[in-house]
Amino acid sequence: MCLKKLESKIMGELIQLKLEDIPKLPRHAKLRYDEARKKWIINAPERVFELDEIAAEIIQMLDGNSSINQIIDKLVMKFEEAPREQISKDVTVMLQSLADKGFVIK
Repeated sequence: MCLKKLESKIMGELIQLKLEDIPKLPRHAKLRYDEARKKWIINAPERVFELDEIAAEIIQMLDGNSSINQIIDKLVMKFEEAPREQISKDVTVMLQSLADKGFVIK
């Protein structure tokens, strides 16, 4: 059995995020600032994901109201020097990677 199918059976169906989707963290995952590490983390049962500054900024925008496109729009306005295509790619790859692990849902 391939790894993706095994993950699917263990964690539920894998989702494929689209730009119009409204992503959020699942109930079991909490975003918090870890004072000891001086970093933002996603804390979940028996797992901790350390986030770099950009990833933390993106995850903080997962408010349950904003679509991926809207998050990208906000980042394009903030980081004017970065091309939209690059921001879009970085955001979607990161969110999809977390969705594949069950840490982002729609």
